[in-house]
Amino acid sequence: MVREAIFNLIGQDVSGAKVLDLFAGTGSLGIEALSRGAQWAFFIDSSQRSVRLIKQNLERCGLDDRGFILKKDLNKGLPWPNALLKEKIDLAFMDPPYRKGMVSSLLEELSNREILSSHAIVVAETSKTESLPHQVGKLRLVKHRTYGETKVNILKCEDDA
Repeated sequence: MVREAIFNLIGQDVSGAKVLDLFAGTGSLGIEALSRGAQWAFFIDSSQRSVRLIKQNLERCGLDDRGFILKKDLNKGLPWPNALLKEKIDLAFMDPPYRKGMVSSLLEELSNREILSSHAIVVAETSKTESLPHQVGKLRLVKHRTYGETKVNILKCEDDA
């Protein structure tokens, strides 16, 4: 339900997008973006089990040639340097463990690292009780919706140019 709601909020067409899926879990959001025409997706999760599941799910969907997976603990920040993060990301998903205070710091890092395209959208899931700042660097909170215990926050990049 939340996955479909996310694509209703950001738009159904993500053709050609370069996607970053942080705390990817099963990879469902990145895989959904690939199935909707994204160019490629970069999945990051700290769990070896999640890495295996993402790989299996990409293979089952015939998308393994467009999905890249990295096992990394995001508590320590984004992986840098990384060739895929030198590309400009158009769509980023993050679904970290709730109530750990990780979303704001990762949003700040995404903004400061200059890896987001000028039209990038970031979808950050939090608990329904968590609030995000209205502005984090170049990212501006444009809408949020609550679905059960989950709040979906949509942020857009505001290019200075």
